[in-house]
Amino acid sequence: MDVDVRKTVIQHEVIEMEGGGRAATPVTRIAGCAIFTNPWSGQDVDDISALFKVGHDLGAALMARMLPLFDRPVINYGKAAIVGVNGDLELGHALMHPAVGKAMRDPIGGGEALIPSAGKVGAAGASIDMPMGHKDEAWSFDHFDAMSVAITDSPRPDEIMMIIGLADGGRTRPRCGQGRVNV
Repeated sequence: MDVDVRKTVIQHEVIEMEGGGRAATPVTRIAGCAIFTNPWSGQDVDDISALFKVGHDLGAALMARMLPLFDRPVINYGKAAIVGVNGDLELGHALMHPAVGKAMRDPIGGGEALIPSAGKVGAAGASIDMPMGHKDEAWSFDHFDAMSVAITDSPRPDEIMMIIGLADGGRTRPRCGQGRVNV
């Protein structure tokens, strides 16, 4: 299935301070967004598996644009989707199928941990907090993070916004500890 991509957006941030303290090492976080026409806007469709490959292909294209922006290896990742209000939430989750995970893992040398994800239906300008975690250590508390993403004109009612996120670190000044805590 081919989709009509209206635009792509790369959100690039470098976090140098948090909570009044300087980061020992600044953390670069990058979100790649692809906004495209929802092929099933306003329709009730059962077989949405064609979006698995769409997610993979868009993910691969976004990764090719995002990876050159890093000076250090990527160790954190996440994914998200916002479906325009004339769509179905499940379409966003179809884009975040493991096929996009393959497009994300291969260029960064693997990833043992699940890629955290979030999806929602929203109007243009809606924000989403894309969860992020360590690519290999699912229980690395210092890498539990989120990146807020919003684009003022997206998604339009008949669009979907797919987002993948990468970072070269976790939180800039983690102080919660590495181990599991029994309370």
